[in-house]
Amino acid sequence: MKSVVVASVMAMLLAGANAAGADSYSEQFIFPPQEKHVHASSIVETPEGDLLAAWFHGSGERTADDVLVQGARLRKSESAWSDVFLMADVPDFPDCNPVLFIDQEERLWLFWVVVMANRWENSLPKYRWSTDYADDGPPKWDWQDVIHLRPDDDFPEQMAALFRELNPSEPMWAEYAHPYSRMLIAASHDKLKRQLGWMTRNQPLVLESGRILLPMYSDGFNISLMAYSDDGGERWHTSAPIVGLGPIQPTVAQRQDGTLVAFFRDSGLEPKRMQRAESDDDGETWSLTRDTDLPNPSASMEVKVLDDGRWILIYNDTERGRHSLAVALSEDEGDTWPVMRHLEHWEEGEGRFSYPSIIQARDGRIHATYSHSTEDGAAIKHVSFMPDWIAAE
Repeated sequence: MKSVVVASVMAMLLAGANAAGADSYSEQFIFPPQEKHVHASSIVETPEGDLLAAWFHGSGERTADDVLVQGARLRKSESAWSDVFLMADVPDFPDCNPVLFIDQEERLWLFWVVVMANRWENSLPKYRWSTDYADDGPPKWDWQDVIHLRPDDDFPEQMAALFRELNPSEPMWAEYAHPYSRMLIAASHDKLKRQLGWMTRNQPLVLESGRILLPMYSDGFNISLMAYSDDGGERWHTSAPIVGLGPIQPTVAQRQDGTLVAFFRDSGLEPKRMQRAESDDDGETWSLTRDTDLPNPSASMEVKVLDDGRWILIYNDTERGRHSLAVALSEDEGDTWPVMRHLEHWEEGEGRFSYPSIIQARDGRIHATYSHSTEDGAAIKHVSFMPDWIAAE
């Protein structure tokens, strides 16, 4: 029975995304399933209407020094993705978590992290940007640098105040085994620790003011923050810490009244739920994160505001395992998600489908990419559909 299912899936993957009708669903692998680890994709639409995707590829993740960032392009007029090309590689260091972004000047940005000493908490966030990326092959990069983040001296006090407000249950305590929150607050007094280890995962959001918000998180502190720039990416500042029980890998959207809503991967305790926080000052300070009703198996998700005002969310809709991946629609700006449809829904242990990226193209069509791993190999999968396909099941 399983071979029949696999054959059916492979048959569907032969259809090109751009060849699909306006109301139909289309899926394809960007490259054939292979044995290396490929993960954490990001997708954008270029001004020409092409699609550009990036992901990391190698023998593993932070402990594999051969990891690099790859990319591919899907021309608007074509149905198959291009050959894979190199997007970024710092030799002998793992390059992970690429994020693609096209700014208001139509520059293409690639954000990613370089992992130092093979530990996430030592990661350096980097970026490069290009004004020449329409031709075949990789973009021609104009500039690259490290994003130097400098949470200020208020950071430890903000951490302490937020953890007091959170008041987490920490029944096991001794002077030689300090509670979780006390260890994190103590670490926040170390300038180097709070300046290192901030990592990218999801795409930036541009506010009406022109401010760019770049969601960031730390596996060292197990919290998040927003890097923000008010000068087109020349200088980056940090928000106050976003605190909860393990809120990482934020994705952010803006309500019509200007309020920012961020959703987070739950790397804390059970119940495993997607977490959420809000900001009413353009992302400079945030509420504590709280659990939503949405399940989360400690996996990332991404949210976007559609042209018609609805919100779309792509996420793993389980409390354990990444064998199920769904898209959902909200008509109340992220408060409820009553309409949902699966992109992948396998038995636990048969596959892993995760770390999605999602956009709406100028023609209204949704495009998403995500990590796709089964016994046949690992690939990045691209799916395409109109928003109302989600409710058509």
